[in-house]
Amino acid sequence: MSERRALPPMGALNSFAAAARHGSFSRAGAEVGLTQSAVSRQVALLEDWLQTPLFTRSGRRVALNAEGRAYAEAIGPALDRIRGATTRLLARRPATELNIATLPSFGMRWLAPRLPRFTAEHPQLVVNFAARSRDFDFGQESFDAAIHFGHADWPDAAHHFLFREEAIPVCAPGWLAANPIATAADVADKPLLFQSSRRDAWTKWFRAAGIEARAESGPTFEHFLMLAQAAAAGAGIALIPSFLIGPELGSGALVSPLDRPLSTDEAYYLVHPAGAASPTLAAFVAWIVREAGTEGPSR
Repeated sequence: MSERRALPPMGALNSFAAAARHGSFSRAGAEVGLTQSAVSRQVALLEDWLQTPLFTRSGRRVALNAEGRAYAEAIGPALDRIRGATTRLLARRPATELNIATLPSFGMRWLAPRLPRFTAEHPQLVVNFAARSRDFDFGQESFDAAIHFGHADWPDAAHHFLFREEAIPVCAPGWLAANPIATAADVADKPLLFQSSRRDAWTKWFRAAGIEARAESGPTFEHFLMLAQAAAAGAGIALIPSFLIGPELGSGALVSPLDRPLSTDEAYYLVHPAGAASPTLAAFVAWIVREAGTEGPSR
C-alpha cells in the first residue's frame, strides 16, 4: 500500500474524531464548523476509504461499532499531536520569550513577587506565566518549563531542585478559641480541610505524631490559597506550606496551634524538556535556582 493510500483525508479524520467524541454528527458539526450532513458525508468518505463501517446507524442516531472505537482510540493521540504542533508553530515566539507553567499558589506567593529581580537582571527577556495544577506533556503544550512539586519523576524532563517545604497546621484564632488544641490527638476529631492533590497529608501528619488516624475526607480545595481562605474564615483546620501563608500568619488571620510541621522527601523543581538548551531558558534556570537557594524555604 502506498503512503498516500494509507493516509485518509484530514477533513474526514477530523470529522470522524469529533463524531466519535460526541456520539453525534450534529454536535460534531458544531465543533468542526460543518453541517450535520457534511459531517455524515465526511464519515462516509472515510468508511469508503477504509472499506469498513465505523458507526452503527439507527435513524438519526449513530454509535461507534467495535472497529470505530478501536480506530478512534488509535488516531486520537496522533491528531492531538498534530494540533499541538500546529498551535506551537502558529504561536511562534521571539527567542527572548519564555512560557512557564506554575502551580497557582506557588506562582502567586513565591514566584511573582520575585519576578522584578529577574527583569532587572535580564531586561531584554520576557517571561509569561500560566497556572497549571497537574503535570502535562510538554510535547502537547507550548510551555518551555514548569514548576513541579513531588519527586524528580516528570517523564522526559530535566529537573532543577528548588527547595522542600514544611506544612503546618493552621486555623483562625476565633475557631481555635472555640476548639482548643493542646496536643496532636486533639486535632483528630476536629473538622479537617484538604488540598485536592494531597488528600493523604493529614494521615501523614497524624502518623508522624504517633497517632493512628486515617484522615482523608472533608472539604477539599484545589489551590492552597483557597484552602487558606477557608481556614481563615473558620471552616476548620488545614495543613499548608508555611512559605505560602506568610501574610496570613503575619496579620494573625491564621495561627498555628501546634509546633508540629510536616516534612516529606518531596520538593519543588523547575522542569523542562530534556535537551532544551536555549540561552533564554538557561538564564531563567540559573536565576530561579539561585533565588531558591538564597531566599527559598529550608532545603
